[in-house]
Amino acid sequence: MLVRDAMSTVVLTIGPTHTLRQAARLMSARRIGAAVVHDPDTCGLGIITERDILDAVGSGLDPDRETASAHTTTDVVFAAPAWTLEEAAEAMTHGGFRHLIVLDGDGPVGIVSVRDIIRCWAPARRRTPAAAAG
Repeated sequence: MLVRDAMSTVVLTIGPTHTLRQAARLMSARRIGAAVVHDPDTCGLGIITERDILDAVGSGLDPDRETASAHTTTDVVFAAPAWTLEEAAEAMTHGGFRHLIVLDGDGPVGIVSVRDIIRCWAPARRRTPAAAAG
């Protein structure tokens, strides 16, 4: 199975000046755990996750003053739609993160998360003969 089969194609893109509260509100409304941060001044893409927001608020930072840019991961590992789920899972395990921005050409076309991969793998595992015999 490929990343394109598992990824969410609803990509929330925010700007670097969005506050953490704004980012959290948008992510919560869409029930997603990550947003792409696009900085037009640097032409770069980054990612902010629910964990980034939780860490900032948990350390006492003001979510109405802190901007996404201050908490964005910019050294992002990108996935391609044609990657296997095994390749995506390996990249996540190696990098210690739970979301990959999926790029096709120059732009994001999706996000794949650990949850997306598990959702795809779990039904397949139930259908295998070893799972049925166990």
